[in-house]
Amino acid sequence: MEHRITLRVDGTDRPVTVDARTTLLDALRERLGVTSPKKGCDHGQCGACTVLLEGRRQLSCLTFAVAHDGEDVVTAEGLAAAYGDSELHPVQQAFLEQDGLQCGYCTPGQICSAVGMLAEAEAGHPSHVTADLTPVAAPGAPVPLGDDEIRERMSGNLCRCGAYVNIVAALRGTAVAPREAS
Repeated sequence: MEHRITLRVDGTDRPVTVDARTTLLDALRERLGVTSPKKGCDHGQCGACTVLLEGRRQLSCLTFAVAHDGEDVVTAEGLAAAYGDSELHPVQQAFLEQDGLQCGYCTPGQICSAVGMLAEAEAGHPSHVTADLTPVAAPGAPVPLGDDEIRERMSGNLCRCGAYVNIVAALRGTAVAPREAS
């Protein structure tokens, strides 16, 4: 059965008709032409399809588009748009500066996951390796993430090229609360 829904993709309302079984990833890529999220494993194991859904990171291959009618979806393309046409999001800039990519296939998912991960850390969400359960940082304060913490929090995103060392370096340098868009 077809359903008419509207997704707010990267700040723009995008009406789309989808079958009830259409994943958010397929709706984005095949119906709306948004190719930033990549189809890697299509089983939620690689993270290449990660987007920010209502501000939280989400594997878009594991959720149905109809479940998110009217919700805000931000892709790696939309992160830059929130910071103005000529400026990259700080995480995107850090990936460039630290060479946190090789072939680039996983990069949009890595970047969206990193932005979501930093927001989770800022909010005080612990990970498996967090030393204690107290909030990691006050809102707006630097988020003190060590390499083990970064690796654990990003462990759902795979890079077949092996750019992990540079991804960790990029995130070590941006381990501060994401700034508000202007």
